[in-house]
Amino acid sequence: MRSGVPIDLSDRDEFLSRLTALYPKEVDSVLDRFWHEDRYVAYWHNPLIENETETLPGEKVECSPLLKHEERTVITHSSSAENGAIYIQNPSSYFAVECLDVKPDMEVLDLAAAPGGKTIAIAALMANTGRLAAVEPVPRRFHRLRANVARCGVTSVDFYQRDGRSVGRVVPEGFDRVILDAPCSSEARMRWTDPTTYQHWQLRKIKETQRKQKGLIMSAFQALKPGGVMVYCTCSFAPEENESVVAHLLKRTSAELLDIDLPLPASAQNGVTEWRDRKIKGGLEKTVRIRPDEVWNGFFIAKLRKPHS
Repeated sequence: MRSGVPIDLSDRDEFLSRLTALYPKEVDSVLDRFWHEDRYVAYWHNPLIENETETLPGEKVECSPLLKHEERTVITHSSSAENGAIYIQNPSSYFAVECLDVKPDMEVLDLAAAPGGKTIAIAALMANTGRLAAVEPVPRRFHRLRANVARCGVTSVDFYQRDGRSVGRVVPEGFDRVILDAPCSSEARMRWTDPTTYQHWQLRKIKETQRKQKGLIMSAFQALKPGGVMVYCTCSFAPEENESVVAHLLKRTSAELLDIDLPLPASAQNGVTEWRDRKIKGGLEKTVRIRPDEVWNGFFIAKLRKPHS
């Protein structure tokens, strides 16, 4: 396996040490995934677009039809992809939406919505009923979000260009469901063939990102109605951005951590409860870590509930 790490990765030894501590038996296979673009491209059929989709090759694997990487252009250049009749999305991201367990006519908040894949999947599952609020603070990403959602036949979304950390204060207890795919270090999206995906990596950067994530998860919980459910997820391996952020919420609020009771991919494992000789309290073994493989991207998912008073 080509598990070596490029020399110019910031804090190279620290990165390898951390990844080995997290996945002592699987570290070589995880690192090997960093050499590849996604081997498979996954998509789902969008019920909000009435146009008949093309007959596309593929096979049923887990939650989405999949195509091998060398057939990617069959999907990405198809008229079905261009008109929104199918949506290209990795199973890890779609699984996070499934964990949210949305129902028609609910009020749902997507607190870090760009580029809009989860927003679109939620709207499709609710058949454009209810209300879906999509929040994104960065202008360039905000405009991309709006265009992407409009292309896919979604009509139930209100868009807000603002910092998500203020939303809970503005609309406390306003939503039945909240999803927060938090901005993170994007460790699971690193590709050794593209230095721009890893040159930013520093331990200091992870700590800075964690502070933003803590503000966002507190805001998300504040925006949740009593009895409501929220999903927190990232594409980072770092416990500081995952279990520790959830533990921060559990310590400071009445949030309850829920089991994820959907069928899991073979590469899934429980969240960590200890990191660098420090316990992470709060039952974090209920969270799920998905290791990257030829189909699923690396991902972290936690499902939480706000209890009734």
